[in-house]
Amino acid sequence: MPELTPRAPYGPLPRGGVVRPITRWGEPVMHRPQRRVEVYDEELRDLVAAMVETMYVAEGVGLAACQIGVDLALFVFDCPDDSGQHTQGVVCNPELILPEGRDRRLDEADEGCLSYPGAFVECARPDFATVRGTGLNGEPVEFSGDGLLARCLQHETDHTLGTVFGDRLATKQRKRLQKAMERAAEDFPPDWPATGS
Repeated sequence: MPELTPRAPYGPLPRGGVVRPITRWGEPVMHRPQRRVEVYDEELRDLVAAMVETMYVAEGVGLAACQIGVDLALFVFDCPDDSGQHTQGVVCNPELILPEGRDRRLDEADEGCLSYPGAFVECARPDFATVRGTGLNGEPVEFSGDGLLARCLQHETDHTLGTVFGDRLATKQRKRLQKAMERAAEDFPPDWPATGS
């Protein structure tokens, strides 16, 4: 089956940025709400390009600015939905809209985080999500999806609010996650993924 061209309704992701080390859970910037993006300029574009390159080198499907140590409510993503169709985009100042009542169904799939690398555990999240915000030039943007895309939109919006997905886990699950991360630690040095890139 031929690979689908990624959907990029607001234009392709900026490329050519410098790969940065990924900030880990425990750093203060990861655990506080991020500052709103107010200025849409070349500096923001350079930051987004660095985030995109870092996400791809780390083999992630999304990355928030706080994950490279920058205190801004912003994330980038390139993620498939249940059909395998990739959607990519940039969202500043995201607002999450989730189904309610009878439309709300939970998906109990494995989840991981580039800021807690090498570890995955089940985390229940709604199986559909919409995010609204602004794009790279301050224009209104909106993305919706199911499957991994729904999970990604929720996970990355959480980062802009100072929430890591471990905060959503029961104690037992959190311990399993920590043990998995510790087992994988030597594969992810402190400057990963900038190492040798």
